[in-house]
Amino acid sequence: MKTLHFLVIGKNQEILETLKRIIENNEGWTAEIQSDENFCYEYIRDNTVDIVLLSSGLEEDFEKDIKIFCTDLHKDVKVIEHYGGGSGLLKNEVYSLFPNLQG
Repeated sequence: MKTLHFLVIGKNQEILETLKRIIENNEGWTAEIQSDENFCYEYIRDNTVDIVLLSSGLEEDFEKDIKIFCTDLHKDVKVIEHYGGGSGLLKNEVYSLFPNLQG
């Protein structure tokens, strides 16, 4: 199974911790959570990140900028805007980007 590395960005610490738990309940999926928008750019540049998961509380300008940053890196980093809906929705969002993961 392919390992997926997530960077989950948001402003609500409880939601970030819940998302980390949900993500890491899947075999081979790991998550780093971050609420400091400025640190995210450096983290994405310097680490393996497959998916940037945008959670609640972020400014629209930051969301646009981080999407452009990920595209410009040419590291094939995917961005998911996830604002709730449970673990089933999250899995569907991931599988739509990585259809080969579905068993």
